[in-house]
Amino acid sequence: MTLPANNTEWGFFGTIRLHADQAEAWELAMATIQPATGCPEAAVRDFLDSTHGRHFADDVANGLFAGLTLAAAIDAAVARWMGWTISRRTSRDTGIPHGLPYLTGFVTHCEIMADVA
Repeated sequence: MTLPANNTEWGFFGTIRLHADQAEAWELAMATIQPATGCPEAAVRDFLDSTHGRHFADDVANGLFAGLTLAAAIDAAVARWMGWTISRRTSRDTGIPHGLPYLTGFVTHCEIMADVA
């Protein structure tokens, strides 16, 4: 059983509702991001619930607009976010290690921020 969204109005869940079935998109995103990053399911949920999750949903929506299926759009967004790396400036601003894959970095960052709160 996949963890449910804690932020149903904003983040990934709230944003994707304009473009796809929310429950299906949530399940696919959770199931795709978790093994790609190696992060715990709760960390992936926290990422998707965050502002970064909203931006991830925008990236998925761009794939849908380009004619991809929902699963393919999520796969493409994951691949793109894993291909980007954390810049020196982002590292300075967030503490995420420079050079880490962007998706892994921000999922981990959301996990840490949840522990601090």
